[in-house]
Amino acid sequence: MDSYGTLSGKTRVIAIIGDPIAQVKSPAGVTRALNARGRDCVVVPIRVTAADVDQFIGGASLAMNLDGIIATVPHKFVSFQHCATVSDRARFLGAVNILRRNADGRWHGDMVDGIAFVEAAQAAGCVPAGRRALLIGAGGAGSAIALALLEAGVAELAIHDQDIGRRDSLLARLKTRYGMKTRAGSSGGCPGRC
Repeated sequence: MDSYGTLSGKTRVIAIIGDPIAQVKSPAGVTRALNARGRDCVVVPIRVTAADVDQFIGGASLAMNLDGIIATVPHKFVSFQHCATVSDRARFLGAVNILRRNADGRWHGDMVDGIAFVEAAQAAGCVPAGRRALLIGAGGAGSAIALALLEAGVAELAIHDQDIGRRDSLLARLKTRYGMKTRAGSSGGCPGRC
């Protein structure tokens, strides 16, 4: 089914928000995948600045045919604040990249970037368990990837991010679950060894 040829007043909408947004390739593919499952919906990319994201989510929440929001750069941490309920993973990370409606109309959030990354790596033949890994970037997706790598059994994880505070906050949270399996990058920009 070609959703763009069958759009109607019954079509459900999922927004993907980011700034920038022109680089996203997923709206057509996700729309096709949902249509193949019998869903009459369309994924629409929407550019929203960081300064306006709160107002956008608040206003978009009034649209009764908006079933979900996919958050990309830089909106994953802010989107978390708009969720009435979240998965345990999202709560731990303080970020979401997927919001869906609860029965009461409020948002439920989850962060699936890390799971998607690890599953794609495994599908390509990578076995993370017992390996050492270096992660560059501790933002929303990076945080989720760090958690998913540790859940997949990575033996050692070094994390580097130019934002030292963000990196150290992620390390502190990960260490509450995984102890010394994580390390910060050195001040020279190279990752420390675990």
